[in-house]
Amino acid sequence: MVKLSPAEQKFIESNELCRLATADEKGTPHVVPVAYIFSDNKFYIATDYGTKKLSNIKKNNKVSLVVDRYKPNKAVMVVGEAYILEKGPEFREMYRRFYEKFAWVRKNPWNEGEAPFIVVRPLKVVSWGL
Repeated sequence: MVKLSPAEQKFIESNELCRLATADEKGTPHVVPVAYIFSDNKFYIATDYGTKKLSNIKKNNKVSLVVDRYKPNKAVMVVGEAYILEKGPEFREMYRRFYEKFAWVRKNPWNEGEAPFIVVRPLKVVSWGL
């Protein structure tokens, strides 16, 4: 796992939306915008069971994501490995933080076992404009 620079970390923590790219076992790409929280050098992404991104990660845990802003053009691109977090103390802490940060979570809350988090560990980071 690589460590992000202070500028990269500050930029990531000042945003809450990224584009997550996954691929199935045949290498077919799938990219979607997702909300995240960055903590302990990992991205936590809330998802639902039955999504394409979750299905892809179960078959191929190699992912990429980009956090970007246009005008001025700034971005952090991450290549990493993902795993699925469904329960336990880490899950409960991240759920608490999502609940506090995002109105859409408070509007439609869930319990352990009802929706997982995708956790992305960065293996490579490239940034520009920071």
